[in-house]
Amino acid sequence: MNRPRYLVGTGADAAAVLRRLARDGWRTRESFALPEAAWDVSDARLVLFGRVADADAVRMAVLAAARGAGIVAVVDLECDLGRALLADLSRVGPVVRGAEEAPADELPLSDEQCQLLERLASGETIAAAAAAEYLSLRTANRRIAQARDALGVATTREAVLAYIRHRRS
Repeated sequence: MNRPRYLVGTGADAAAVLRRLARDGWRTRESFALPEAAWDVSDARLVLFGRVADADAVRMAVLAAARGAGIVAVVDLECDLGRALLADLSRVGPVVRGAEEAPADELPLSDEQCQLLERLASGETIAAAAAAEYLSLRTANRRIAQARDALGVATTREAVLAYIRHRRS
């Protein structure tokens, strides 16, 4: 399942996104801080939200997203903090800018996931693709597992085939 990651400009936009996510079964909580008990919170269907006003908030939002939480951040994308948050969250997965729904014709994958799937589609092994992308094998396997989850498929082969079909269209 693809985790929601939204960067919005106003509190009203955040409220609209949060209402939509709550209707879809997500639990929402203000603040980007997560308890230390369980590192992976991806099963919790949890969306954290708040205003990003400093570098600590950027760090906490990115860490929460990496741990599997959804993010709705109110931030000015024209300032340095907004650009830093966008760049860092994009490494975790796809990010929607604004309160609109994610485009249906776009793959719900990060650039790193697409690059790995592209290499697998060209016949490379996961280990070779990881080395070529300067990732550890464990990180590459985790990115591919996230891609399978986002695409709603069970195997890496099915993920590669879905990626190839989308690339052709």
